[in-house]
Amino acid sequence: MIKSSSTSCEMPPWVIFHIPHDSTVIPSEVRDQFVLDEKDLSRELIKMTDRHTYDLIVGIFPASQIVKFPVSRLVVDVERFESDYDEYMAARGMGVIYKTTHELKPLRRHLLPAEREHLLSKWYRPHHELLTVAVDKALNEFRRALVIDVHSFPSLPLPYETDLTAYRPEICIGSDSYHSPGEVVHAMSRSFESHGFEVGINTPFAGAMVPAKHYKKDERVQAVMIQIRRDLYVDENTSFLNESSTLVQERLKNALLQWLTLSGEMVPPFTASSADQPLIR
Repeated sequence: MIKSSSTSCEMPPWVIFHIPHDSTVIPSEVRDQFVLDEKDLSRELIKMTDRHTYDLIVGIFPASQIVKFPVSRLVVDVERFESDYDEYMAARGMGVIYKTTHELKPLRRHLLPAEREHLLSKWYRPHHELLTVAVDKALNEFRRALVIDVHSFPSLPLPYETDLTAYRPEICIGSDSYHSPGEVVHAMSRSFESHGFEVGINTPFAGAMVPAKHYKKDERVQAVMIQIRRDLYVDENTSFLNESSTLVQERLKNALLQWLTLSGEMVPPFTASSADQPLIR
């Protein structure tokens, strides 16, 4: 685990960090669904897990403002639409419940409808309910919410990716046309660049996470995605933290705090009356 200060930074209470792909947990009850042996499954977890993204955030920001998915994305991917009809990655066998590996080879046996429903009802829907509740709480108390979706990505493209030639900067900022105002995204980009990061917008991945209840419906819910290139802080062959991880965490913290301050988010007091102020001044 990354070493950090014992005290986290005070964050505006309407800011919510979402950590969806950090876990490597495969519950024993679903292990028999996977056709990979232990060695190949471990390799798949290394390739597909955004390891230590929770550690990067929890050490510097309040755990109470973090919504983390507790099991591996190989079990169910909470960043996909529930229906494969709505999810374009389902065409690659990587909808909400993955059928294929990062190499587009078989990952899972065929699931019965009841097995699929069990995965969704036990893992997918409860997680989305937690995120929705957190956003609703921020809206009720402060009339605004900002979801920061935190990921990592490999330095080299994996076969499942839709664009194997996409630019792979050190930091990828993902945005949504409805929930990510341009000034918010560009202010974030400038803040990361000022702390020495190479930054790209919507490359190699795009989009931002918003609960379905609010998606394209409530402009008070803003969202951005932060993707950190893995070679900055881990050994990509093992997922172990590298010697630069603590420094990267500090740079990440400072960039985020600078962005939130410049955006007007860090101005106290954090009360309902202050929520009437615009997000960008």
